[in-house]
Amino acid sequence: MFTIGDFARHGRVSVRMLRHYDATGLLRPAHVDPSSGYRYYTAAQLARLNRIIALKDLGFTLQQVHEIVEEKVSAEELRGMLRLRRAELETAMAVAGARLVQVEARLRAIESEGHMPTNDVVIKNVPAVRVAELTATAESFGPENISPVIQPLYHRLFRELDSAGVAPSGPGVAYYEDAPEGGGKVSVHAAVQVSAPVQDGAFRVLDLPALDQAATIVHRGSMDNVLATVQTLARWIEANGYRSTAYPREVSLECPEDRDDWVTELQVPVTRA
Repeated sequence: MFTIGDFARHGRVSVRMLRHYDATGLLRPAHVDPSSGYRYYTAAQLARLNRIIALKDLGFTLQQVHEIVEEKVSAEELRGMLRLRRAELETAMAVAGARLVQVEARLRAIESEGHMPTNDVVIKNVPAVRVAELTATAESFGPENISPVIQPLYHRLFRELDSAGVAPSGPGVAYYEDAPEGGGKVSVHAAVQVSAPVQDGAFRVLDLPALDQAATIVHRGSMDNVLATVQTLARWIEANGYRSTAYPREVSLECPEDRDDWVTELQVPVTRA
């Protein structure tokens, strides 16, 4: 089982949202510790969460979402709803289009339920690596909050590296931490491997610690559609007796101009449950 924090990371939602879904009866924890009150969830509950988020982003009220989910709406029915909503959103603001991409990612995750290619997951040690990075804060770990933060960070980082005469020596490594101010906010680190001395300046150069044990999987395609891969990895972690201990790292192995051709390795630090 996952703690509420781990489940929130695997589902790409906030802990506050999960607590609200519990309070309204939309998504109850699989277990609540009677002495501590801590909530615990299972990987199987990701299926219900995906449907809830997809329906909510399609414009349904939480009451309507509850009624639809209880009637076991199928992925095909959700696709039909998505087509209708897409026609309306085509004339809306660009931000609404970005939200639609995330609905599509949720649908991909729904359609992949029951298909877990375990041979794609590898447990390995990840060595320490020196990186140059810039950092900013996102409102949550949801893709709609991460993408608008990390993309400008990388553009700025490469400009600063070029101005400083520092050449990348390896791939980009995006990683995340809970922000010091709390409230579900996330510190976003846009980093790239370098061989420069450790320093602080326009950008920071530091040694990113090794991961003694990481569950890894390769995602092919845009990071806007990473959700199904993230949740495949989450199911593997639970099924094989591990638990995650931190946010995943995202290592950019190939980044051609067409984002649909990107190749990214996800590295989730794990320990035995």
